[in-house]
Amino acid sequence: MSFRLPCHLVLIFLAALEGESRYLEVRDAGENEPFLLLDAELKRELSDGQIYRRALRCLDMLSIEGQFTFTAEQPQLHCATFFIGEPEELLTIDFDFVNIDCQAGDFLKVFDGWILKGEKFPSSLDHPLPTSERYTDFCEGDHVRRTIRSSQNVAMIFFRIHVPGNGFTLTIKKKNNLFPCNAISQTPAGRFTMVIPHQHRNCSFSIIYPVVIKISDLMLGHLNGLHVKKPSAGCGVTGDFVELLGGNGLDPSRMFPVADLCHSFHGPAQMKISCDNTVLRMISSGKHINRVTFEYHQLEQHELANREENSLEEFCFSSVREARQVTLACYLLLMLTL
Repeated sequence: MSFRLPCHLVLIFLAALEGESRYLEVRDAGENEPFLLLDAELKRELSDGQIYRRALRCLDMLSIEGQFTFTAEQPQLHCATFFIGEPEELLTIDFDFVNIDCQAGDFLKVFDGWILKGEKFPSSLDHPLPTSERYTDFCEGDHVRRTIRSSQNVAMIFFRIHVPGNGFTLTIKKKNNLFPCNAISQTPAGRFTMVIPHQHRNCSFSIIYPVVIKISDLMLGHLNGLHVKKPSAGCGVTGDFVELLGGNGLDPSRMFPVADLCHSFHGPAQMKISCDNTVLRMISSGKHINRVTFEYHQLEQHELANREENSLEEFCFSSVREARQVTLACYLLLMLTL
């Protein structure tokens, strides 16, 4: 992609990282150390049962299982590590060793989801836990859980260590999620089916790229093999519907509504959403089995000029520029490292 090469020079977008009420700032982006992309060939070199190990950077992203250690060589005051799996995976973080000095101002926190610029994914409306219970703080209480399991395919830690030599070691594992609900896509293109089986919950699928999204199948109100006819009122009355959202942040509850879909259909229905972030969100009453299948790919410049059948108007058109600011999409390309 045209913006891949300069991405590692502008990681200062992470200066906007925020945990609860604490602001993380990045003063040194590590320009002299280019970030490596995830190498499938290196994955193949790991024999069965072999654990991958490497040191953690102050700012890092992990998409692979393994054991990772952070040891401070100097005071590190604004650090964060993002974890991401495939949309249908859950993450387990095992802390094998923790050596921090809470009395000296060190901290180590785990967050069930991601936080960027003060915005959370999943949003507070979509996550099964209240925000306070999504944090695990190693400086609070004597019996902190050493094993933390995520509720979706993303999680993160943020930490501050003052004393050189202090640090921690953690192990990342993944397991399949039979009915994935909230997820962030690792890639700008893919296909996904979201199923909510008789559960009263909201589920969001986030694509941190401007995309063309095509819904091929939407089933709302399927009960005992019969389609339940929906009233003609708006989607909010039906209780089961899908909404498309667009915006430049991470939290779906703060994004712009693009379209509501509250009737079952067999597609395709296509839309161009040229915001920095696109979200497909399903609202389910719990009375039925709801399912949506969709595919997506990154919106190219030439596609903005081409109208296609079954397409809605473009949304967020003004945000697409040849020289766009670096977004989380750019960061993902560079930081899905070994």
